[in-house]
Amino acid sequence: MDGLMMDFPLTLDALLRRAETIHGGREVVSRLPDRSWHRTDLGSVAARSKCLAQALQKLGVTDGDRVGTLCWNHFRHLEAYFGIPIGGAVLHTLNLRLSPQELAHIINEAADKVVIVDESLLSVWEAVRPLVAVEHVIVCAETDQVPPGMLNYETLLAECDPATFVQPALREKQAASMCYTSGTAGKSKGVAYSHRAICLHTLAAGLTSSFELYERDCVLPVVPMFHVNAWGLPYVAAMCGAKIVFPGPHLDPQSLVEAITQEQVTVSAGVPTVWISVLKELDQNPGRYDVSTVRKIFIGGSALPGSLIESYESRHDIRLVHAWGMTETTPIGTVSYLRHDQHDDPPTQQSEHRARQGTPVPFVEIRAIREEQQVPWDGRSMGELEVRGPWVAESYYQRPDAADRFSPDGWLRTGDIVSIDPRGVMKIEDRVKDLIKSGGEWISSVDLENALMAHEAVEEAAVIAVPDEKWVERPLAAVVVKSNQAVTAEQLREHLLPRVAKWWIPERFEFVSAIPRTSVGKFNKVALRHQLLDA
Repeated sequence: MDGLMMDFPLTLDALLRRAETIHGGREVVSRLPDRSWHRTDLGSVAARSKCLAQALQKLGVTDGDRVGTLCWNHFRHLEAYFGIPIGGAVLHTLNLRLSPQELAHIINEAADKVVIVDESLLSVWEAVRPLVAVEHVIVCAETDQVPPGMLNYETLLAECDPATFVQPALREKQAASMCYTSGTAGKSKGVAYSHRAICLHTLAAGLTSSFELYERDCVLPVVPMFHVNAWGLPYVAAMCGAKIVFPGPHLDPQSLVEAITQEQVTVSAGVPTVWISVLKELDQNPGRYDVSTVRKIFIGGSALPGSLIESYESRHDIRLVHAWGMTETTPIGTVSYLRHDQHDDPPTQQSEHRARQGTPVPFVEIRAIREEQQVPWDGRSMGELEVRGPWVAESYYQRPDAADRFSPDGWLRTGDIVSIDPRGVMKIEDRVKDLIKSGGEWISSVDLENALMAHEAVEEAAVIAVPDEKWVERPLAAVVVKSNQAVTAEQLREHLLPRVAKWWIPERFEFVSAIPRTSVGKFNKVALRHQLLDA
């Protein structure tokens, strides 16, 4: 039909051009392994991204080849985020916290042709190297010296000229990057993201109802760039022209708060366990840090305790915003903001609203299914969350055996048990594999954990199901007590009584020094089950 819009491809080169021409002077700051600071800008990142694309072409990387990155969050990794896909290749971020065997499996299945490795992670790579067949290894080093047989990142870029880079014709539905799931529900599965999916996700994530980023913001992505595109923050920040601060390998709470104070960070993001430790650092050192510039912190990866929301807001005037997503959703699916008629609710009630996972971002649709029927949006009925949208995976990379993760009518089965209220606000009740089925009824481990962490003496809590002769399963609570405090199992039971149904309350509490975590910082309940049940 005549009179329609231009057929303009949604590809990452357009996003990079915007960063270069509109926001080229915006600063990109990285903390290096020796704790020094490196400073550059988006204009330089764009030029060097083109050099990286050109260097990869010279190494024989062609359309669709996979290029792995075994890197922390820093400016070179940002260059790879753009440089690899604009050259027609596929960025494959590698989770540096996986075992050598797991990394080798992922590299081999993806058939990575080149791997870019941080110098500080060479010991990790050396354990993987004998198990894979990679043509070239490029080392991000601060000196000219790299191990024999490897290439120096800076030397490769110095031999290229961004002005002579020939941009290949990109197709918006070709793969731009890929990431493997964290493997909490079995063998890791690969998800490939198209240029179109990333561009649409970036546009949606930048909305005021999502990340709400502005050019005046300073963003600290604590969430790792090696997992699910760092929640899309590097792309959104480049699009909006926000200053970006990368923490490098320094993810301890003191280093993070130092970065926030020094660079006047306004927006950050990470999993709850990170911000629990940061809160502890702030509380133990009153007046030492100035975090007054922070206007919001996005939290995802696991359910957010309402008590954490209240603690940050009441003690440090920092707003926590809950978001939900998955590797399969690029990842943003829902974001939790107060609705227009909830701003006058009492603070405790507001925290309860904001502890939910929120409403789907535009173009993402959700439903909850139980026994093959869609459950009503009444805020009480629970079912498995299914999602669909333009940046939601329709299959896994080379995994036809995982086809059952998708419904016959094309929705992604997430494995999360949720309730949805009449206005589309979602609350994760549990994971399918973590849901406690006691006497034919469901108990939410997430609600129990949040209730336990509301106790002033509890630092962390995780709840798992244990076998029971009478009820089939009963909840067991593993509790980490704050230093210099004490609490008994009976006191925790009394604390829970007004907060959850009486029959939910665990008979057994285990006090532990730490709760095991997955490679992306979530509670590892598989490891916890082995630890407690074997004992």
